[in-house]
Amino acid sequence: MKPFTLQEIADACGGTYVGDDASRQRTVTSVERDSRHIRDGSLFLAIKGGRVDGHDFMEQCYAAGAICAICETAPQNAAKPYILVDSTLAAVKKIAKAYREKFDIPIVGVSGSVGKTSTKEMLYSVLSQRFKTHKTQGNLNNELGVPLTLLAMPEDTEAAVIEMGISGFGEMTRLSEMVQPTICVLTVIGCCHLENLGDRDGVLKAKTEMFAHARDNAAFILNGDDDKLRTVTEVRGVKPVFFGIGAENDYYAENIVNNGEDGVRCTLCFGGKRLDAVIPAIGTYMVSNALAAAAVGSLLGMTGDEIVRGVEAFENVGRRARVLHTDGLKIIDDCYNANPTSVQASLDTLVNLTGRKVAILGDMKELGAEELALHFQTGAYARQKGVDLVLCVGPLAEALAKGAGGKWFESVEALEQALPDLLRRGDTVLVKASHSMQFERITEFLKEMPVAP
Repeated sequence: MKPFTLQEIADACGGTYVGDDASRQRTVTSVERDSRHIRDGSLFLAIKGGRVDGHDFMEQCYAAGAICAICETAPQNAAKPYILVDSTLAAVKKIAKAYREKFDIPIVGVSGSVGKTSTKEMLYSVLSQRFKTHKTQGNLNNELGVPLTLLAMPEDTEAAVIEMGISGFGEMTRLSEMVQPTICVLTVIGCCHLENLGDRDGVLKAKTEMFAHARDNAAFILNGDDDKLRTVTEVRGVKPVFFGIGAENDYYAENIVNNGEDGVRCTLCFGGKRLDAVIPAIGTYMVSNALAAAAVGSLLGMTGDEIVRGVEAFENVGRRARVLHTDGLKIIDDCYNANPTSVQASLDTLVNLTGRKVAILGDMKELGAEELALHFQTGAYARQKGVDLVLCVGPLAEALAKGAGGKWFESVEALEQALPDLLRRGDTVLVKASHSMQFERITEFLKEMPVAP
């Protein structure tokens, strides 16, 4: 970390420092919420969770090398300093904002209903060709994950890519107050979190809260293929930069060929340049992500060769559109999460691959009053795309099965019992649902399931 003293931290969060005066100028080596990650010089965040209260681990953290704790309740007989606050969660946001302000570097804020994680990874891959780049790990993109990501920036960081996820109004404002992006990237305004946001106009309003706390002279890079983002013609007196497949965008693509597992070939076009690249991913939608990264890289003065190297070095994370091979099946494991927009993109990917096309789909959560209609429409999209077999689990997904003309099962167990008779050797199987459906169980079942000839 950059030098960050206990006195600075106490001042940043408005907490009460309790300890010897000599320790006020000690600097922390890391900020940790997990007692298992404590090392010499760490600052421990004592957070009250649903099942575990971090306050119960303060003495253990001191023994492991922590030099201070942020806490809501004073430890008994503390041998080391602590900073007493009303709310540890509120304090860590203020601390993260103060730490971010120590950096005068490009910081890219990334959000959108679909593709923000894969776009974040593409941006990281491209920017890393020139800059020492820091990124959000995994899906730490919420009001605790974002400050932890900022506080994990090494001292020598030259650029950062911060993913910002929300489910309601006001959240993006709080995230952007910490991140203060110098570049804002928005991917897609889709049908997600409609339970809180109402409709896609509400999603647009919530996502674009990011702009208000961007740094002066920030750039705004938006997906011009998205009808809602296209309505953003000016932000704080600045014209947005648009990326997308269509040639009307500032950054667009030609010669797109999806070669399935051999990647997506395309030509990235912008500013008179034409860059041929092969994206090592199975989804054609990754071309848009590559264009977003090209826009950011170009804005930061990167060469065409650097951009292409970064695009071709891309690696996705987690259970996002990874392809698994078993003795008889090809599985698209896309279990991380789902909304109508992302499921349709995954269906587009499925039909580009070889073999009979099978989609195992489940409930998509937080869609509000129109949830059943949106599930039905998603099923109808699968039918329209020519998916051979749609299998659904979950009370909401019954409507999806009806739209697709597919089969519905009351439980994962009932589905698994039927799968050996429904699948054939050579099938390509997409597995996707909201994270709470725990469809990774189905992926694991398929990996071990014998498939008849």
